[in-house]
Amino acid sequence: MKKRTILTALVAGALAIAGCGDDESSAQTDAKATGNGTDRAFVADMIPHHESAVEMAEIAQERGESDFVKGLADDIVRTQNAEVSIMRREEAELVGAGVEKGSLGVPEHMMGMDVDLEELKTATPFDKAFIEMMVPHHKGAVEMAEVELARGADPELKTLAQEIIDAQKREIEQMDTWRKAWYPEG
Repeated sequence: MKKRTILTALVAGALAIAGCGDDESSAQTDAKATGNGTDRAFVADMIPHHESAVEMAEIAQERGESDFVKGLADDIVRTQNAEVSIMRREEAELVGAGVEKGSLGVPEHMMGMDVDLEELKTATPFDKAFIEMMVPHHKGAVEMAEVELARGADPELKTLAQEIIDAQKREIEQMDTWRKAWYPEG
């Protein structure tokens, strides 16, 4: 009987300790406190980068000529909007933790952000123009994500950076293959 009372007390004590302030939200706040300036720079640069890719893809959803480009555009809109949501949440947590914004050190011209949306809206042939704009844009995202992997501290952002690298390298390869098949002259 005495053992049972002690065991019950130990279990009750363990449950009480486990429930005291160590919930998921405080664990996330603690994790964000370990973020660094690279993490802040990554989300600050990647959010508008993804948003511009979504704008390009929305044009492709309307103007795309091939099933490949239309499908790619659908994927870009879906995945990059979801990633922007994650990055906005992460950015808010980093700001809340007082993490100062650093720099990725990626030159502007290497980010793939020099896309002229008005030119894309009237480009002919559309699919070729879209691919020729999206490949360097994706390469810029890979460049930024590689910096996050190398110098970032936030585990969720580092995981997201790896997912971005994997997805965008795969899409670059698919776009290059498609372009060579449909426009072999260059």
